[in-house]
Amino acid sequence: MAGAYPDLLVVLGSATPPGRFRGALTAAVDCAGPGADLVDLADHPLPFAGSSAAADAGGVVEAIAGARAVVFATPVYRGSLSGVLKNLIDLLPVEALAGKVVGLAAMGATDHHFLGAERHLRDVLSFFGVVLAPVAVYLTSADFSDGEPSPTAALALDELLAGVTALSEQFEAHRDDGAAPEGAAAQLYRQRNR
Repeated sequence: MAGAYPDLLVVLGSATPPGRFRGALTAAVDCAGPGADLVDLADHPLPFAGSSAAADAGGVVEAIAGARAVVFATPVYRGSLSGVLKNLIDLLPVEALAGKVVGLAAMGATDHHFLGAERHLRDVLSFFGVVLAPVAVYLTSADFSDGEPSPTAALALDELLAGVTALSEQFEAHRDDGAAPEGAAAQLYRQRNR
């Protein structure tokens, strides 16, 4: 993860080799243009948060901190987000996400847990003071045929990335005049680091 940071970073919280979800996200990132990039945590093993090696989180934390906007995408595990994504979030300093526009996407086998990962991610990310996109994307196995997303699923991901980018541009335009919102954790961080 070297070079300039992307305007939009899509982080896939996967612990397994690439599959349908990564393929669909890759296509959406390609559609979003050269300012977007994808990081699959299956390709970037991270140390456990709280371990002595946690300071060595590679370039993933820096890429998130450097991006203007982030989309967190996760397969559904036990009705919630993946452990590798939660571990990454535990490794992130508050300032890496504070005031940043964030979008959410999840994929499960069925519609049964369609709000699980989103609800848990919204709870966790609110601590950082992120600006969450109001609409998330949830895909299931039924949204794919021969490993390819349906046109409806592909459009939903394209629109999520476009919406997060547009929202980020709006907040960026107002950040300097102090109009961008700030969560409790971000306020506390700013107060302690004056």
